[in-house]
Amino acid sequence: MVKRILVAVDGSTEAAEALQFAASEWPDAELTALHVINPADSATGAEGGFPGAADQWYDSAKQRGDRILSEATSAVDRDVETRLEVGRPTGTILSVAGGEKRVGEDDDPGEPFDHVVLASQGRTGISRVLLGSVAEGVVRRAEVPVTVVR
Repeated sequence: MVKRILVAVDGSTEAAEALQFAASEWPDAELTALHVINPADSATGAEGGFPGAADQWYDSAKQRGDRILSEATSAVDRDVETRLEVGRPTGTILSVAGGEKRVGEDDDPGEPFDHVVLASQGRTGISRVLLGSVAEGVVRRAEVPVTVVR
């Protein structure tokens, strides 16, 4: 029986639909919506040319992530825990699914999730080769079942 489900959300319509799918498919499971802030998306960072560029980028990315989580969870008619993390999306999703706790929480191992749900953007051809596929990486490396909603 699935008790804890991690749903990755990135602000896309497909990701919101994946969260809605998980909520309807497993009505008794605890849901956690995860948004990952990818530092590789920063156009400035430490080399941005002015002091504080990285902080300004992070603050903006965090606000966007909070908004994405709020919008996704508000479309679901039940309680959904939210989590915002920084890192590369595939590795971060896998770490959180495996029970990695939030930074600053005690050192006891976290409880792993039973299932991961995420959307596929459906990229094909050269864009998939160049950009990679988070969904594919999670499916290949996850230690729990993964449902990809398309």
